[in-house]
Amino acid sequence: MLTEQIVDEVVRCALAEDAPWGDITSELLIPDDAVVHAALDAREPGVFSGGAVFAAAMRLVDPRIRTEVLVPDGTRFEAGAVLATVQGPARGVLRAERVGLNLAQRMSGVATLTARYVEAVAGTRARIVDTRKTTPGLRALERAAVRAGGGHNHRFSLSDAVLAKDNHLAVLAARHGGDVTAALRSVRERLSHTTHLEVEVDRLDQIEPVLAAGVDTIMLDNFSLADLRTGVELVGGRALVEASGGVNLETVAGIAATGVDLISVGALTHSVRSLDLGLDVTFVDPPAGGSA
Repeated sequence: MLTEQIVDEVVRCALAEDAPWGDITSELLIPDDAVVHAALDAREPGVFSGGAVFAAAMRLVDPRIRTEVLVPDGTRFEAGAVLATVQGPARGVLRAERVGLNLAQRMSGVATLTARYVEAVAGTRARIVDTRKTTPGLRALERAAVRAGGGHNHRFSLSDAVLAKDNHLAVLAARHGGDVTAALRSVRERLSHTTHLEVEVDRLDQIEPVLAAGVDTIMLDNFSLADLRTGVELVGGRALVEASGGVNLETVAGIAATGVDLISVGALTHSVRSLDLGLDVTFVDPPAGGSA
């Protein structure tokens, strides 16, 4: 879950990076008693994510800033939509602006791209899931954005589940005389009953030895559509089937049609384009003693 603590930790680091010794531009140019009203505007259509993160940037710079997020995460919007409003000391708003925008733009880009993948597989059993190919330090935020776009999360970290890939299997099999089934059974026996076990294969003939070990999910990596269909039939409901590799918006519908349960898409987070959002000042309160 994207808790306030996680959000604040990420935002504090970003603010420290952006203004380690203060915002000298605003401190020199902006009167300390100036108050602004501003709007977070959409400059292109998309799916919103990052409202809490945007608000945290404002709050952590100056608790006097009031941010009202007007739409919940997961909301579709058109260009020109006002997504949030801000009111408070001008120096604080300007200092927080870039960090708040960077994170909200990134998260909304992830949500928007995820929604396109989810739409592409509508009517099939397949779930769109993310991967660990996330921006270092931003995984919790990007994973929340995937959910906002209608997708689902894979394991959050290496500590959450067992996912044995080709290099893992090569080492395991070498220690068990080439017997992959025995190697995986030894893993299964040492696991807690609550820990998920997934194994990646890249050939059809690997499926049965892996299933014989009692895995929970089998990942079919870089399979052709024909082999994916055959793989789903061979598994026969004995485990969840995940498709991985070669997934893009042109191929994902065909992959989903093979009957797989999950489609993991690294592009949701590693190749996404940030959405174009802007913070525009709409009104400036006169300073004390000034005239309207």
